Amino acid sequence: MKARRRWLRWAALLALLGAGLLARGYWNATRDPVIRTATVAVADWPAGQPPLRLLLLSDIHVAGPDMPPERLTRIVARLNRLKPDLVLIAGDLVSEKRSATHIYSAAEVVAPLGGLRAPLGVVVAPGNHDHWFRPDALRGEMEKRGLRVLQNAAVKLGPLIVGGVDDDYSGHDDVPATLAAMDRLGPGVPLLLTHSPDIVPAVKRPVAAIFAGHTHCGQIRFPFIGALTYVSRYGDRFACGDISDGAQRIFVGAGLGTSLLPLRFLTPPDAWLVTIGPNAAT
Repeated sequence: MKARRRWLRWAALLALLGAGLLARGYWNATRDPVIRTATVAVADWPAGQPPLRLLLLSDIHVAGPDMPPERLTRIVARLNRLKPDLVLIAGDLVSEKRSATHIYSAAEVVAPLGGLRAPLGVVVAPGNHDHWFRPDALRGEMEKRGLRVLQNAAVKLGPLIVGGVDDDYSGHDDVPATLAAMDRLGPGVPLLLTHSPDIVPAVKRPVAAIFAGHTHCGQIRFPFIGALTYVSRYGDRFACGDISDGAQRIFVGAGLGTSLLPLRFLTPPDAWLVTIGPNAAT
């Protein structure tokens, strides 16, 4: 009988610890995003053009319980206070995780993003979850609200030539077509927006910066072990953050939402505010 009571006490203690760990992971997942900052110096930046502030968002994953549209609306209001010149969204607006308590319509997913404010607009490159959801409906809702969707296409915005590569993970990417579309727009500062950073080795010429997401920076990381996976065929080469890969400068966001489970450990939600402008030496 004493042994049974001791076992029950240990079981209760482990259950409490497990519940506490899950609660902490959910709290981590629902925090306001950390705003990370960086500067990109461009040697041939147009004379007289002031630097521009680019805001990178990724992996929004609108779904219950952790990312209802109401939470995204609050995040958008906070991000607008950063006064970006251009907003770049690196895909996965939606989530269909099995743990979701609610799946929202395309209109509900996109509506908060219509509140983003930037003089050069908002550009989106779709992600794998967007293709698995209702891609045409999502695109229609984004265009209705003034968001520009780039799928292996490009646009000139001020001094920038922005190429949007469609999702690599679901097999919709075409890097050569995107680069050709950029070339047709004439001179400008070249940038690439994509969901998965796995397209980087296919970019055979340097651009000023590549903006991506998809890895969630691991989403759940363990002390001394790190993340179990980065959902990349290159392992941790493009895992997270501000990366220099040869001549390429790459920014990979941890995302705003979650995939599979509404939990985060050692990888808070984040957004990148990148100032791009002239090289100080020029």
